Amino acid sequence: MAIKQFPLPDVGEGLTEAEILGWRVKPGDAVTVNQVIVEIETAKASVELPCPWAGTVRELLADPGATVEVGAPIIAIDMGGAEPADNGGKTDEESNGRVANLVGYGPRATSTKRRPRKGRPAAAVVEAPPAPQAEPVVRAEPVVQAGGYVPLAKPPVRKLAKDLGVDLTNLAGTGTGGVITREDVQSAAGAPPAAPTAAPGARERRVPIKGVRKATAQAMVTSAFTAPHVTEFLTVDVTPMMELREQLKSHPEFRDVKITPLAFAAKAVCLAVRRTPDVNATWDEAAGEIVYKDYVHLGIAAATPRGLVVPKVRDADQQSLKELAQSLEQLTSTAREGRTAPADMLGGTFTITNVGVFGVDTGTPILNPGESAILALGAIRDMPWVVDGQVVPRKVCQLALSFDHRVVDGQQGSQFLADVGALLANPAMAITY
Repeated sequence: MAIKQFPLPDVGEGLTEAEILGWRVKPGDAVTVNQVIVEIETAKASVELPCPWAGTVRELLADPGATVEVGAPIIAIDMGGAEPADNGGKTDEESNGRVANLVGYGPRATSTKRRPRKGRPAAAVVEAPPAPQAEPVVRAEPVVQAGGYVPLAKPPVRKLAKDLGVDLTNLAGTGTGGVITREDVQSAAGAPPAAPTAAPGARERRVPIKGVRKATAQAMVTSAFTAPHVTEFLTVDVTPMMELREQLKSHPEFRDVKITPLAFAAKAVCLAVRRTPDVNATWDEAAGEIVYKDYVHLGIAAATPRGLVVPKVRDADQQSLKELAQSLEQLTSTAREGRTAPADMLGGTFTITNVGVFGVDTGTPILNPGESAILALGAIRDMPWVVDGQVVPRKVCQLALSFDHRVVDGQQGSQFLADVGALLANPAMAITY
């Protein structure tokens, strides 16, 4: 009785593992070559795997729902006949340097060995590694000319002598070993010597990396090299928003409230999250889960004398436009005074960075660790805009959304950004969310 184990193959996607979705056979079933025996799911697609041999299913080595690494055995097939020789766990095809072609799969993209012909020893071909190329070394060496040797001088000095019309054969070098220096050439040409270079650090100052700057740097490095960032941009006509802002200034309820474009953006984010909750979720690597939050703890990036801090507006999605404006004013005032408590900078679910206050149009913001999206709000400028076929001046703003592509797909990120833009372009749409 010959039993072979079929290892999970690389299906040509460069992936290292797959999940067993379901078996099409069971122990005792007879199988033929290229019969589909199992369906697997990789990170990209579902794939049906055919059997490479004919025989009887002896054992299923992986349960449905299990994640299996490429190369791990998933099924044992009873081939019948004599027990095969021990090939170190490899199939006959692998040990002979050949891989069976299955339906839907081409030959592996790896090199194979040709089986030697009988009676002729296999020639061992060893390719010698290429000889390391030495780094070019610039030496101050004499150059042979018709009249003899030129005194030692480096190529830059030779070029300088040529530019100044100095004959090096008439100079005696003052450098180590008689090397002709730049000063020698300049003196011979009557040119003033170059000003001495300032000592390293003479016009520099060093500040220890600590406090907020150190924490920010560590967080940004962690985010940039952990979460795969994608950034999308949208230019929006926010004239209706700015008109509504002017109207609210004279409204009795908003008379003592500072309504800013940031407040409108915060409200738009909270409303748009309802339709695309993925931007408010978290990737939990340890648990292997995506955690969806039914609340919005909105982080607002604030520049302070101590560095960048991101305090949070807790349950921002439960606040009205007026309440958000009040919360933002208190939050930014506290941050600039350096009185933000550490606990107020933890547990955010989404962040807005208002680069527009610095006159910047847009940027590519980096995610805060533990969050899946961040919105950059650009400066609002008067720009030519086409309205009803006519070019007219409008208030225009650019938005930039960065998101974690592990959690948020392109469709979801685009949908969210479009929703925020639509709400800023037409605040009346808020009643539909």
